[in-house]
Amino acid sequence: MGNTRRGRQSINMLLVVLIGFCILAIIEIVYGQAQMKVERQRLELEEQNRQAVEELKEEWRSLREGSSVVTAESGAVPAASEAEQEKEPAQITKQETPEKEKAQGKDKPEEKKEESESAEEDDREYSMQIVILGDSIMDGDRTESGAADIIGEQLDAKVYNMSMGGTTAALMPNEQYNFAKWESRGLMGVVNAILGNINTDIFEGYAAGEVLKTCDFDKTDYFIIEYGVNDFLTGQIPNSRYLEGGDTLAMDAAHTYTGALEDAVGRLKERFPDAGILLVAPHYCQVFNGNTFIGDGYSLDYGYGPLITYARGAGYVAGLFEEQRVFFFNAFEESGIDAGTAEQYLADGIHMTPLGARVYAEKIAKIIHSDFAPEE
Repeated sequence: MGNTRRGRQSINMLLVVLIGFCILAIIEIVYGQAQMKVERQRLELEEQNRQAVEELKEEWRSLREGSSVVTAESGAVPAASEAEQEKEPAQITKQETPEKEKAQGKDKPEEKKEESESAEEDDREYSMQIVILGDSIMDGDRTESGAADIIGEQLDAKVYNMSMGGTTAALMPNEQYNFAKWESRGLMGVVNAILGNINTDIFEGYAAGEVLKTCDFDKTDYFIIEYGVNDFLTGQIPNSRYLEGGDTLAMDAAHTYTGALEDAVGRLKERFPDAGILLVAPHYCQVFNGNTFIGDGYSLDYGYGPLITYARGAGYVAGLFEEQRVFFFNAFEESGIDAGTAEQYLADGIHMTPLGARVYAEKIAKIIHSDFAPEE
């Protein structure tokens, strides 16, 4: 009897152990399946994002091939065939339809010409003269609610706005740094046009072309240089030639963002030593494909680092000329435009709402005013 009882107890214990193992096995299987499901979902999302980026690239290529400007502004990512340069600047990210561009006057350079001519007739006395070189952040809204006009209002400044939507600071890969064959309307082109180094016919029909004819650049108190978002979005313009680890890219500095900024600032300071220069870093941005969020200035990387690295690159260049009245506005980290305020300050993840433009412009004006009137 005792042996029988002990045998039953052993069997019961064995059953308990087996049941325990079975439960653990079931838990492992369920957990493993859950992990596999999560991993599948992660891979699917990653693939969706990859496809979305590819779609943006294709959309960008189509826009470039259809409208052609050497320096393109946005939509996210690279242009393919750029042998024929654009005749009209494109919009930065979130590609817009031709109808919307027409509504904004993006395809009517004649209107900008009229705008510049009316500005020429304004002969009242101003406290200072400012020349702005930039992309659609400064060019997209040329009304009183745009950043350029707000800067002029805040500083009682005569503003000559040479910004052109769709442009980059750097030369695109297919563009040559050759004054005789110059094609770029970006920062490098505008600076060399001001200095008389290139044929300015490429600016005909744009506000920048009228400014070249009407502005006495020797009277300029401050140049504002605002570029970077397009350089990043093309996916073809590195932040710098110099890589972590000591490697160097096999390209000219002018085909990189910081290299182009350094070249432009150096040339302007050599020609206009008494003028102050404010380098404005690209601001915080968000990129969407339709309603799908692709990434922001911290997370999105098209091959040469996220947008914040370009912003810090602009700060590096400003530091090289710090003793020559070259100032820096870290718009990415100090403008107040960030993930928390993007809905309020950004109209499409990139371009600013009137409120965003005012916050942005007032900070630029404050930096210039503190140099112009340090006693106040």
